[in-house]
Amino acid sequence: MVSSNAARSGRAQLILAAALFSTGGLAIKVIALNNWQIACLRSAIAAAAMAVLLPEARRHWKLSLAGPALAYAVMLILFVSSTKLTTAANAIFLQATAPLYLVFLGPLLLKEPTRREDWLTLLVLGAGVSLFFLGEPVLQSTAPQPLLGNILAAASGFTWALVLISLRARGRSDPGGNQGMQVVVAGNLLAAGLCLPFAWPLPGVSAVDWSLLVYLGVFQIGIGYLAMTRGIRQVKALEASMILLLEPVLNPIWTWLQLGERPGALALIGGALILSGTLARFYWASRRLAPAAGN
Repeated sequence: MVSSNAARSGRAQLILAAALFSTGGLAIKVIALNNWQIACLRSAIAAAAMAVLLPEARRHWKLSLAGPALAYAVMLILFVSSTKLTTAANAIFLQATAPLYLVFLGPLLLKEPTRREDWLTLLVLGAGVSLFFLGEPVLQSTAPQPLLGNILAAASGFTWALVLISLRARGRSDPGGNQGMQVVVAGNLLAAGLCLPFAWPLPGVSAVDWSLLVYLGVFQIGIGYLAMTRGIRQVKALEASMILLLEPVLNPIWTWLQLGERPGALALIGGALILSGTLARFYWASRRLAPAAGN
């Protein structure tokens, strides 16, 4: 039984994690480097920071980490690239569509049955995604290639679904392990290595850009994941999922306040559908687990 003080502490840490995660879009847009350079340096710093902050995540690595770590690395690169090309709102909302792909991947790869609510989630999220690709994309200085950025963001959602599938499969065989954090550390190392040939040679990097890169690696990823892993142990799954949905809500707000970036009306409606569909899926999942938790 989790005490009320522990639950409050868990909520505070989850809010901190969501707030830190949400700042990634703005920082990526402000840094005067290309997507390969940002992804490379951000992930290299993040891997080093997390290896220090979470020593348990660097122990007992196995070859089976390679698959989910590679999917996570590709997701990191796609997210940075999409954020540079389209609006922060489009990038984060389309990445949040992982449940859309899980409807198909779960039965195929994990032999998990598809339920009626999964198909309803598919319809709601599918409608939300389609709105991002309807109408003429609005060009902005902060979103120079919105269509390509939207495609890359949708692909990042697919790779995130692959990470979740891989972790679920590994969790069945090793339920007490540290797979999640190990994947994050290994994935950041892989992302840095994959981007390095395209990022080199580095141009002159300003002190402001270095500060933002260190912030992204140490705080946005490192401290963010540390707060999330500690907080999620003290809060029920549904409540934790709801709190973490602050990330896609806050992410476009920061870019709007600082850069004046405005997502289109259809994108905002699509984002609302994606968030509501994801939240509903978490709710239905918690309802299924409630009877088992009471036994």
